Amino acid sequence: MSGEPRRHRVQLAVIGSGLAGCAAALFALERGLTTAQVGHSGALAYTSGHLDLLGVLDGRVVDDPWSALGELQRRQPGHPLARIAPETVRHAFHRFTAALSSLGIGYTTPGDRNLRAPTPAGTVKPTLSLPCTMAAGVTAARERSATLVVDFAGLEGFSARQLVANLGPRWPGLRCTRLDFPGMEDGGVLYPEAMARALEVPATRERLAGRIRAVLEGASCVGLPAILGIHRPDRVHRALQRALGATLFEVPTMPPGVAGIRLQEAFEQALPARGLTLVSRQKVTRLQLGKEEATLQLHDSYGPLEIHAGAVLLATGRFLSGGLVADRDGIREPLLDLPVQQPPGRDAWHRDDYLAPEGHPVNGAGIRCDRWLRPLNPDGRVVHPRLFAAGILLAGQDWVRQRCGAGVAIATAFAAVQAAARHLGPGDGDSTPNPG
Repeated sequence: MSGEPRRHRVQLAVIGSGLAGCAAALFALERGLTTAQVGHSGALAYTSGHLDLLGVLDGRVVDDPWSALGELQRRQPGHPLARIAPETVRHAFHRFTAALSSLGIGYTTPGDRNLRAPTPAGTVKPTLSLPCTMAAGVTAARERSATLVVDFAGLEGFSARQLVANLGPRWPGLRCTRLDFPGMEDGGVLYPEAMARALEVPATRERLAGRIRAVLEGASCVGLPAILGIHRPDRVHRALQRALGATLFEVPTMPPGVAGIRLQEAFEQALPARGLTLVSRQKVTRLQLGKEEATLQLHDSYGPLEIHAGAVLLATGRFLSGGLVADRDGIREPLLDLPVQQPPGRDAWHRDDYLAPEGHPVNGAGIRCDRWLRPLNPDGRVVHPRLFAAGILLAGQDWVRQRCGAGVAIATAFAAVQAAARHLGPGDGDSTPNPG
């Protein structure tokens, strides 16, 4: 299908549909900016649902992430989190978790200390905030409560036996069992998303509750893989917990998982109702940055489309989402061919020791920005005053090793939207703390 392109005009265009892109769209709408969001794919379905601020620093597990931010500023001043004022980071987290709760996915209030949350591998992970459906697992692990962990025949990516084997030596009240999931007893492979949607039906919850009650044997807590509904999981959680007569919590499954799908569907359904122009599952084919405006060109099922914006926020992620591309000649940014900060050659990407505690240099590759999160040329000049960037596309962080992926996404999205609003001019809101 061809012809004249359809046109949308907005103040801010967000490119990217992962956590940073969705957070940026949310923050922009809260500020009253007319906003469009475009993304051909995102990594939200691969998230655990945990919102990590900073969980590990120099190989040490962090208890107080706020104090650790000060240490990060001294040790790694180029880290994206080290370049944003801690009060701005805290403000961004509180606004983001409050917004998620308003969308029907309750999150714990970010506090002064990291929580220690069970993982599907049977480890305990430091995180700042997590879904309310998972919160009781933190308490049960800390208090060593008598807990039954349940998995299901045919479900891959979650093993109650593995979780108990790894956590059991420190948690003597922990045991496991395997059950058949109601309505899916045919011996085939089970998918967490299908199970989650089934548990939104009261009759399925009642049947599952009966099977779990039959094997409780005095357990005061029950851990399930993250399958407690896609929409309004808190409601599903409360209903099943009442039916069980025991404290209930979820543990994330291996990705892709329900916790991420919940976020993705909540954003896609709620943000357009708040005024977002959403072009999902599509890729920007060309981005032109002009003196008066930026123009995004793309195609959807109705034909060519143009989005004209006063500012653009690039939140395209790293390799999984296509924000960065690696080949034999190096790492590049494919949309604008932005300069990528990276090791001098492929031989320097990795250390000899795969488990090197300091990590691999390639993990710090990304786009270098100024304090207003505007991408920079190699000589330190701003690429274009209308262009901003956020999320793990940014250079100088190793989000996997440092357990800071959500922190980088949320904090830089907030700061970049703030800077974009300042660029757009008076009347777009500027009452929140400065990013630096």
